[in-house]
Amino acid sequence: MSTTTPLAQEPSGRPAEADGAQTAAAKPTRARFGILALLATGTMINYLDRTVLGIAAPSLSQDLGLSPAMLGIVFSAFAWTYAAAQIPGGVFLDRFGNKLTYFLSITFWSLFTLLQGFATGLYSLLAMRLGLGVAEAPCFPTNSRVVSTWFPQKERARATGIYTVGEYIGLAFFSPLLFLIMGLYGWQTLFILVGAAGIVFGAVWWLCYREPGESRWANRAELDYIKAGGGAADQASISVPFSWKNVRMLLSHRQIWGASLGQFAGNATLVFFVTWFPTYLATERHMPWVKVGFFAILPFVAAGVGVMFGGWLSDKLLSRTGSANIARKLPIVTGLLMASMIVGANYVDSDAMVIAILSLAFFGQGMVGLGWVVVADIAPPKLMGLTGGIYSFMTNLSGITTPLVIGFIVAATGSFVWALAFMAILAVLGALSYIFLLGDVKRIEVEPVLS
Repeated sequence: MSTTTPLAQEPSGRPAEADGAQTAAAKPTRARFGILALLATGTMINYLDRTVLGIAAPSLSQDLGLSPAMLGIVFSAFAWTYAAAQIPGGVFLDRFGNKLTYFLSITFWSLFTLLQGFATGLYSLLAMRLGLGVAEAPCFPTNSRVVSTWFPQKERARATGIYTVGEYIGLAFFSPLLFLIMGLYGWQTLFILVGAAGIVFGAVWWLCYREPGESRWANRAELDYIKAGGGAADQASISVPFSWKNVRMLLSHRQIWGASLGQFAGNATLVFFVTWFPTYLATERHMPWVKVGFFAILPFVAAGVGVMFGGWLSDKLLSRTGSANIARKLPIVTGLLMASMIVGANYVDSDAMVIAILSLAFFGQGMVGLGWVVVADIAPPKLMGLTGGIYSFMTNLSGITTPLVIGFIVAATGSFVWALAFMAILAVLGALSYIFLLGDVKRIEVEPVLS
């Protein structure tokens, strides 16, 4: 058997030796930022699809005869299957990779969004929301895996901030347009338009996404830069079958529990804003729809700024201190404590002050989005999908509890006062989890069980 090694191939297909010293001295390309643009667009569509119900809810609930408690169940239904499908979605991701997983996820979640426009009552709406939850489950584990694959550690916080900002900026800038469309054409049109946009983007993802070693735009210098910084480009194509032993092994590490419980608490604030917030402004604060559409923008803009600021601050702290503990924990804990200030809206009468307090709380919640950076930092390279699935499962249990608790509180008291207090308490508990339970932010060095 010949032992001659074939020439190493560049992603472009050229032999690595062909360029000689010129290749070694080549300036790294920036293909990873094109990948990041895809993630940001997909995340924006993801949140538009899951939250357009919040915009449509006041009109939809009247047309379909849904009480506040029933509406809380509808809001929560998405999270039932979203949480339940997190671990299976992570297993699918580890088995079939980023490209196929994300393509199937966005195509099917967009289809279920579109079909909500044809709901005729509680049960048909519930069915579509349950399907939406299953389809969206692999999205954020895939995002985290792509960032960990394509970006060195020192760039991950900003990269995560950039794609995560799509959650908020899309809602902020599209909300007035969506309220206008609903007023002119009805709530059904919202679901049809947003769902169709996601199906189109699914095709764009399939045509454009490549793993680092397969990319036509990333040169060897960029790939070496990613790998030297702790990127997991070489692990991206490894297929790991599911094993409960791997689940138990991951759950034996305190990092998984600390990050997951902390993010569970922080996620409650996000869930409020993407479900009950427009109803809160319309019913608790008695704002007309034009005013609701305008004021709904501001907290989402603040959250978007919080995401970007948190990412910038985290990478800056990592560069200055070299400590992942300081760089990751400090912004998240600060954000959770700011999110707890949402309870202050109970004690002011001015609409402007209410929006200012809610914007400050949502700014803090935006900083909590760094939790996915923690996952990228601690996940074993061969178990990124499963780690992200476990984390996202526990995190998104708050998507089940929060809409239900708020719905029953509002139904029982006729007010959002105790609902805001409930979220403030959760935010403080989340900060304590990151401070005392998480432990060191470092890679969990384990080998997966392959059988």
